[in-house]
Amino acid sequence: MAESAVSFLCNQLSIWLQQEGELLGGLKQEVQHIRDEMMQMKAFLRVADSKEENNPQLKEWVRQVREIAYDTEDVLDEYMFRFALRGATGFRGHIKKYYYTVKNLKSHHRIASEIQTIKHRLKNVSNTQQRYKVMGGVNDEASSSTLIKDTRYDGRGDALLLEEADVVGIEKPKKKLIDWLLPTDQLGLKVISVVGMGGLGKTTLVKKVYDDASLKSNFDHHVWITVLESFKVEHLLGNIIRQLVDEVQKPPPQGLEAMNDHEMREYIYKFLQHKNYIIVLDDVWQIHVWEAMRYAFPRSNTCGCIVITTRYSNIGNAACSENNHYVYELDPFPKEESKVLFYKKAFLGNSCPLQLKEICERILNICAGLPLAIVLIGGLLATKNNKMEEWELFSRSLADEFEGDNLKRKMKILSLSYYDLPYYLNSCFLYLSSFPEDETIGVERIIQIWIAEGLVQQKQGKTMEELSKTYVRELLDRSLIKLHETFSDGSPSTFRIHDLVREYIISKSKEQNVVAIFTGGGEMLWPDKIRLLALHTSVNYTQEEYDNLKYIRSLLWLGSEYAIEFTQILENVLVGGRLLKVLELKRAPINTIPSKVFKCYLLKHLNLSNTAVRHIPKSIKNLQNLECLNLSKTNVTELPIEILKLRKLRHLLAYKYGDYLTFFYNIRGFKAPYEIGSFLLSLETLHFINADEVGDIKIVLEIGKLTQLRVLGITNPKREDGKELCSSISKLINIHKLGIYSVEEEVPQWMDLDYSLQSHNSTLPFLCSLHLHGRIEKVPQWINPNSLHGLAKLSLYWSRLKEDPLVCLDDLPNLVELEMLDAYEGEGLSFKAKGFQRIQKLELSDFKEMKWMRVEKGSMPILENLSIYEMKLMVEVPEGIEHLTNLQEVRFYDMSKEFLVNLQGQKSREGKDWKLSHVPKVSAALKHSDGNYRYCPEFVQADS
Repeated sequence: MAESAVSFLCNQLSIWLQQEGELLGGLKQEVQHIRDEMMQMKAFLRVADSKEENNPQLKEWVRQVREIAYDTEDVLDEYMFRFALRGATGFRGHIKKYYYTVKNLKSHHRIASEIQTIKHRLKNVSNTQQRYKVMGGVNDEASSSTLIKDTRYDGRGDALLLEEADVVGIEKPKKKLIDWLLPTDQLGLKVISVVGMGGLGKTTLVKKVYDDASLKSNFDHHVWITVLESFKVEHLLGNIIRQLVDEVQKPPPQGLEAMNDHEMREYIYKFLQHKNYIIVLDDVWQIHVWEAMRYAFPRSNTCGCIVITTRYSNIGNAACSENNHYVYELDPFPKEESKVLFYKKAFLGNSCPLQLKEICERILNICAGLPLAIVLIGGLLATKNNKMEEWELFSRSLADEFEGDNLKRKMKILSLSYYDLPYYLNSCFLYLSSFPEDETIGVERIIQIWIAEGLVQQKQGKTMEELSKTYVRELLDRSLIKLHETFSDGSPSTFRIHDLVREYIISKSKEQNVVAIFTGGGEMLWPDKIRLLALHTSVNYTQEEYDNLKYIRSLLWLGSEYAIEFTQILENVLVGGRLLKVLELKRAPINTIPSKVFKCYLLKHLNLSNTAVRHIPKSIKNLQNLECLNLSKTNVTELPIEILKLRKLRHLLAYKYGDYLTFFYNIRGFKAPYEIGSFLLSLETLHFINADEVGDIKIVLEIGKLTQLRVLGITNPKREDGKELCSSISKLINIHKLGIYSVEEEVPQWMDLDYSLQSHNSTLPFLCSLHLHGRIEKVPQWINPNSLHGLAKLSLYWSRLKEDPLVCLDDLPNLVELEMLDAYEGEGLSFKAKGFQRIQKLELSDFKEMKWMRVEKGSMPILENLSIYEMKLMVEVPEGIEHLTNLQEVRFYDMSKEFLVNLQGQKSREGKDWKLSHVPKVSAALKHSDGNYRYCPEFVQADS
């Protein structure tokens, strides 16, 4: 929508005029005129955006306004680049030195000329706007048929983040597929195709089957591959290999990137021979995919299962032409299930108001049993009130427009949902089109990119991150994105985009010149001006195409670390990339940072995570607009002192895990420059800082100066610095997540944290996640209900406490998740009545002296997941476990043989009275010599 681009520009111009107006000289009035003219257009644009779909002339006018907004931003960024950011110490102190050079005078004249051109273009479109008002019947105010959409939408609770199809209409097909997939006496390869049109929930169904414990326990290896429409065989085979070796915690084979497809097939065949395996090929578009891969999978002396999802019945039938192969055709939802799903979305699970029942019936008829259509329209209507007149108007507009086949109908529903978005969400939503199909998108990652792009406008009383998270929540509530994982406090952690939704927003993004996406398949027509480039694979450009990149603002690398020729591509992009604000290079195949990066003076976001980069040069000081620097999982161990010049830096991440077998134990933080607490005062995220002293400066004291911190990770604190560390922590009144790690060379070190908080009110009101990894003598006294009232997740690793930790923890009022590994040296744990009233997940591991566990009635009343690992002296199921009536899953991993024998015997003897009979999922697994767990099928219980 042009309204989004114009709103963003007006906001930026206002800020810029206020903060940098004196730099403009005689151009200030010209810029003010552009801003004022744009602001007058906003109300008209709001209506024009919603009507442009069916009006080609209006659509062209909207496009022109949008391009003017983009071009204005380009000119002002160019001005900032030329005049305000060239000196490392800032422009203001050296204004004459730069401003009056011959080169900059020429640039000033050119930019002034471009601003005049923009004014002239703006005048022309403004005149056209007046004609549309008179001749086209488009007014500044929304018509009565337009549903109100401006008010910000408040979140509707964590329960609504559940994927709707999980509880509606999925059990019957799930059971059928599991029955087909379970091994039988007949060895060989099974192929099962799930066929159905887009939006029916094929991927959701197969994912539920794939994750089912009763099925998973029968297979040694599990692989899930999403097949892109523009697939390359070597990429698919390479991804299968990487998932196979990653599951057994081994590195990929040497020379994988140089293997041809024949060598890859041979490797997979040998790896899977004599093994039981399940491999999912999701969203297959062409039969060539199966033909190119089928001989990679062993067929004899094994139990192998391949599951294919596809929209095309000819593909499903061709892949399943042999005996012992099955095709499952997924049908639209029947009427009753459609109604349940629609009511769940539109009325938040409540019953339908009587006056709306007939209207709902008509809407459901239009949806034709398509789950995606049902949740999209339901999510849209949930943002409205329940006035009968408004719903009646809405249903009539649906009936008038939604004719044609199912695909056209779904695209119209998507269009309706898109145009109903408030302007502040539009650009954020379209930005998601950059990501590959079925990509799991991290919430923290995407909101940092949105902020760097300027897509999140400041709102009083909220940080940019908090506001961004409400954007994510609203997209979830509207069912435009799908929740994948949550944090312990219930907030979204990762999400995905339905493939049909992604197809739609890709088309809108191209139409609006939001993003240029290269996937590696076929030829691509590049727009004249590329501002956001998303690369899913390496690509060779012509010089003409590189010339189109001189206005590029963002480069997103979304391919793998095994791509070739990427370094040269990056160098060429950077030649014209002086206006770059976002460099998202996660997993990029680079080991050094190109020097040209440090000439991108406008850069706000630099993500180099999961690369082989080892060194950060002193020229990092040039990036004085940098707000996010992500060096996580790189080889960087120390940052130069010049990093202290980055006063706008808000997020600094630099750490590395150990190798494949010891990463769980080793988190290596970075060595910080001295006086970090005196310079980087804007920091909100600091992960992970090494607590070693730097000269005479104690890092633990510097941390206490960073009072804006919300996320903090510390490694290797010294035992003697404990009191000062606790004192610093008490000053971090905004802290949300805190981790303290004291493990060197896989050996836990002593920490002394048993001091009271010294802050004014002795509380950390926002702390919701706390990780303490290392030896401690007792649970720190500041871990109590008064100091940590909001604590939702706590992990204690290698504490080796002598005293029962539950005494100090069971009255934490909001604790949802508790993990303890080698945390207690006593013989038993007793969970008292009325303790842990909010806990939902409990994980206990490697208590070397533990012999028994007791649960009193009334303890942990809403516990859902219980995992007990490596309790070698424990021989009986926890006493009182039958009191945990809300349990959904129990797992016993690497327990003693005596425990497993007793478990099976008790189940056989007691039958329906078995103390775990009320738990839907029960599983047991043993650790093998390779360090991996293997399920024991005879101990698995599931409700499939």
